[in-house]
Amino acid sequence: MGTLLCGTSSWSEKSWVGSFYPDQTQPRDFLGYYATQFPAVEADVTYYRIPSRSMVQGWRDRTPDDFRLCAKFPRSIVFGGDGPKPEGEKVLVPAHVQGDTEMFLDHMSGLGEKCGPLVMQFPYFNKQAFESPAPFLDRLHAYLESLPRDFRYAVEVRNKWWVNDKLLDVLRQFDVAFVLVELGYLPHPADVAGKRNVVTSDFIYARLIGDRKAVDEKTKTFDKLVLDKGDSLDRWADLLQGLLEEVPAAYVFANNHFAGHGPATVRDLVSRVDDRSV
Repeated sequence: MGTLLCGTSSWSEKSWVGSFYPDQTQPRDFLGYYATQFPAVEADVTYYRIPSRSMVQGWRDRTPDDFRLCAKFPRSIVFGGDGPKPEGEKVLVPAHVQGDTEMFLDHMSGLGEKCGPLVMQFPYFNKQAFESPAPFLDRLHAYLESLPRDFRYAVEVRNKWWVNDKLLDVLRQFDVAFVLVELGYLPHPADVAGKRNVVTSDFIYARLIGDRKAVDEKTKTFDKLVLDKGDSLDRWADLLQGLLEEVPAAYVFANNHFAGHGPATVRDLVSRVDDRSV
């Protein structure tokens, strides 16, 4: 059975102090402590800005040799800009994204062997952004073809009707993982995997994002679980156990908005997977 590398989507949540981080832990010490609890993390900050070389070096210095830090591609590449709506005419277009792509990958290379898969988190695209999935898929194919093979990549698509064999074949062609994502308006990944072969690389990448509105209605802090997601976690555990019989590793990250407290969700999921492995 493959290795399960679980963690959270970011490590910077201040309301975790006392519930995950020891009391009085300072933000500068968050990552170092986090890395004693989980083997991997997903950096959300890189979606909003390309990290500096010194920032990446700090991540490397504060984590052990076997730790893996995954990161999101910048918003400028996958969203098209900083506006409220995706700018389809810019997404993955070389004239608009080549500079940021090169800088992002150059800086992330500072992690060395600690660099986990890099994730393209595409938003939901309406018809104003892309009239159909075909132009997006053509652009994605060309972009993936242009990327250096020094890194591992994963792609998340939030248009459920775009998840088809054409998309999966493109990802498989370039050894890129299809992101299994649980999000309020998308089918559960177990349902997707029941209909299609979702293994497109030699690793699995999964994200437990959940329903932001449902959690925000119950809490403004993220120091405890506020939703019972046991049924969903059971489905995740069954799915991951099966997939880990096919691939060497699975990277799985839980967001605070999945159930209210990312670290507790991760530990619950790992326990359920372990129970199935006995």
